[in-house]
Amino acid sequence: MWPYYPELLETPVPRYTSYPTAADFGRIPSRALDEAIEQASGVISLYLHIPFCEKICYYCGCNTGASSRRQRVKSYLSALHEEIAVVSSKLPEHVRVGRIAFGGGSPNAISASDFLGLVNSIHRHFRLKNAAWSVELDPRSMTAEWGRALGQAEITRASMGVQTFAPHCQKAIGREQSDKLICQSIDWLRTSGVTSMNFDLMYGLPHQTPDDLADSLEYTKLLGADRVAVFGYAHVPHLIPRQRIIDGQPMPERGERFTMAMQAFDYLTHSGYQAVGFDHFALPNDPLAIAARQGSLRRNFQGFTDDTSDILIGMGASSISMFPHLIAQNEKNNGRYRMLSSQASLSASTGIIRTPEDTMRAKFIEGLLCTGRANWPQPMLADIQERLQPFVAKGLATLDGGTVSVTPDGLPYARVIAAIFDPYRAKTIRRFSSAI
Repeated sequence: MWPYYPELLETPVPRYTSYPTAADFGRIPSRALDEAIEQASGVISLYLHIPFCEKICYYCGCNTGASSRRQRVKSYLSALHEEIAVVSSKLPEHVRVGRIAFGGGSPNAISASDFLGLVNSIHRHFRLKNAAWSVELDPRSMTAEWGRALGQAEITRASMGVQTFAPHCQKAIGREQSDKLICQSIDWLRTSGVTSMNFDLMYGLPHQTPDDLADSLEYTKLLGADRVAVFGYAHVPHLIPRQRIIDGQPMPERGERFTMAMQAFDYLTHSGYQAVGFDHFALPNDPLAIAARQGSLRRNFQGFTDDTSDILIGMGASSISMFPHLIAQNEKNNGRYRMLSSQASLSASTGIIRTPEDTMRAKFIEGLLCTGRANWPQPMLADIQERLQPFVAKGLATLDGGTVSVTPDGLPYARVIAAIFDPYRAKTIRRFSSAI
């Protein structure tokens, strides 16, 4: 049983899918991304953002819009094809692509033929090296045609936004999907060749009880998910206007949320899943679990990953590219993104050029969250000892020389402990959600 110290969970903290985080982005030089791509080397990863959904969930904070506006979708895909061509033309010839991920929104909000068009464009423009393909999917938009398209594209990894199997919780968050629909989607995925299937689940939802969560966890196991990500719902209508549709009164209290997080951890780790980081789980033979055991687990904008590349190039509106020295975000506004892409221009104008200290702190925070321990420079210990002490005193962390470790009891506090080593946080605290 995890010990509960609410005072240590008071401060909102980032999820640290990058360091510095997106909240710390500012203007970057106009050709910063171009130059980073031109200087890339080795095996890189690609991410393609599809900012559309057939139905918009009330809770969602993603950059997405309704796919019913077909002309808008068509012009967006045209711009994305243009960006693919521009990015590939700037990459040195020796660079190879080892990972391609489609996210959103919901990539399957576009037609299966349009999706295959993007896949074919990737094959035409980039040099691939034993590439692994993955995609995020909305079960409500899955069809047999899409299943066949996934097979043609040789997608082997898929993530479905299940969130909850409880009908009353689904209705409260605008995500109604029957068990039959999810089961049919799973059949299509497995038939198409998907070998690593992830379910996204949420706790802390409106009207959600521990029994509701228990049922969702049990269904997840019975349906054979290879990976499970369990996220706490963040109700921040002041940041995400569409969340105002959700009644904030029947939400589980913070203590109940903590218990739910512990309930999910306990159930999954006693059901054959290995804990990966602080909110992911995977069956022992899944590549994510293997990476965690081997110490090669990484963290990027897709969460915990077995992708070891230091370069991720994001394409599409609002997508983010990561290089050792640079993080750059594409234009968020869909219309402006389309205009710039049509001019054969990369649209990233915000991000951050990482200093050597940023790089050091990024490596430390990633190591702490991925492996539970990391080495902090001895000359800088005085800066963090006082803030780390409450966690050490309660047995949530240890400090041995320069080695900082998160104990098993401290796992739900991992993000809060990581934030101690993030000097940007004092400026942007209000932009984050609770750690639990």
